Amino acid sequence: MYVLITGSNGGIGRALTEAFASSGYNIIAHELNESNPHTEFLKSIEQQYNVSVRPTYFDLTNSEEMKAEVRKLIKDKVDIDVLVNCAGIAHGGLFQMTSMDTIRKVFDINFFSMMELTQLLLRPMVRRKSGCIINFSSISGLDSKAGNCAYGTSKAAVIAWTKTLASELAPLGIRVNAIAPGLTDTNMAKQMEDKAGAAMISDSAMNRLGRPEEIANVALFLASDKASFVNGQVIRVDGGSTK
Repeated sequence: MYVLITGSNGGIGRALTEAFASSGYNIIAHELNESNPHTEFLKSIEQQYNVSVRPTYFDLTNSEEMKAEVRKLIKDKVDIDVLVNCAGIAHGGLFQMTSMDTIRKVFDINFFSMMELTQLLLRPMVRRKSGCIINFSSISGLDSKAGNCAYGTSKAAVIAWTKTLASELAPLGIRVNAIAPGLTDTNMAKQMEDKAGAAMISDSAMNRLGRPEEIANVALFLASDKASFVNGQVIRVDGGSTK
């Protein structure tokens, strides 16, 4: 079985790559650019778990690059059984202080690129009448707060689209779900202002950051037969909200 993971060099992306490889999945690991540390990581995963790990590099906002890479997969007869749309960027700022260009950029990466890649990979899944799509949203897409005019609304759009797609594809044997992580111990979390990060941690009943592997384990469950009747759901993984 093959899983394609976007943003495979991020904190959660790396945890996803290792979790799926440890369960016997062959990996198509997407990233924007090639780098030696990421290449070495993928090689180590391939050797450790005795699976195929194939890197693919393209800009998620470049339709032609994306289509070219998907055509290569189709030409090589690589059937994607699971698509994990994990890649995304963070942004914080009040609406009146955020340019429309910035909002469009956030939506392009966090939402529209996800839709486009899914559409490109969907036809083979429909033909086989099987497949699983896991979209990454965020608790920011569920909990409306000041400063989330771009990131939070892009993640809310992911949730609405996930539910719509799940209804459309269920009769075709394809399940679609979303994961909404809380603040997780990744580089993205380190980019937050200390005050904002501390507030998010205090909103969690467990009063700590999530670990990337804890998020990845939920994705692994959703992709498995154990979740065969789970469809159109948004799984909140935030240690329990105190709000």
